[in-house]
Amino acid sequence: MLDWTDRHCRYFHRQITRRARLYTEMVTTGALRHGDQARHLDFDPAEHPLALQVGGSEPAELAYAATLARRWGYDEINLNCGCPSERVQRGAFGACLMHEPALVADGVKAMCDVADGMPVTVKHRIGIDREESYGFVRDFVGTVADAGCSVFIVHARNAWLQGLSPKENREIPPLRYDTVYRLKSDFPALTIVLNGGVRTAQEIEAHLVHVDGVMVGREAYHNPWCMADWDSRFLGAQGDVPPDRDAVEAAMVAYMAGPAHGVRWSHVARHMLGLRHGQAGARRWRQVWSDHRLAAETPAAVAAQAGRARTEA
Repeated sequence: MLDWTDRHCRYFHRQITRRARLYTEMVTTGALRHGDQARHLDFDPAEHPLALQVGGSEPAELAYAATLARRWGYDEINLNCGCPSERVQRGAFGACLMHEPALVADGVKAMCDVADGMPVTVKHRIGIDREESYGFVRDFVGTVADAGCSVFIVHARNAWLQGLSPKENREIPPLRYDTVYRLKSDFPALTIVLNGGVRTAQEIEAHLVHVDGVMVGREAYHNPWCMADWDSRFLGAQGDVPPDRDAVEAAMVAYMAGPAHGVRWSHVARHMLGLRHGQAGARRWRQVWSDHRLAAETPAAVAAQAGRARTEA
């Protein structure tokens, strides 16, 4: 979710679900060591519960990232062992780390040693290239669990490291949910979270019969209102006031008009273009919010114009 789940996207999603755990876009350990830490790590308190997702392979650098995550107040640090992009592979991390479970275990242990109780979790695939034996992913999970990781977020596809783009890696390797279910059966003491291809609340419910949690990525981005009933349906918030689309849009207008975030309001607005997905007039509403000719207008003025376009469509 690089360039997608930045702090502005997460603030928007938090207006729809107050309790679902949000994850940052992947940040490399090198960027945390040598880059602008505040740009990568700052977040709004409203974003809790929030996990920092990192990419790296050197135990000392991962420990440094965990120290920063604890210092900044994150609720979890997550090591990405699932991204198949060539750029990530050149950095010797992401999905290619599944070939080196002992190295991943060393990194997890190094993070746990400095995490001071903050959960250290791992996100990974069920296999690499055409390696589809259950033993491969079972042994990976077992080795990393022995190092102190108790939460595994499992994308239920193989990662093909050659010949497929990241987009194709999310579509071509078949989903094998039974493999994730089997991991939970074999490691009942671990928290197993399923990821990959999940789009509806009904699908989430079906998976929760077999695993402890479900991660939803691109569907939540493109159709964010799918999260609107998660708090009451899955997260014990039956008494909470359900979200309202107009109120969510108003909250984002206020956010965009507030203190400078270092970006133009249009950079924030792009994350909420799916808010009206499925509603009458949604296409015209999106067109107004994404119209670069309105960049000099205030967010409130654009919201008013988008509202008129939606009702007149």
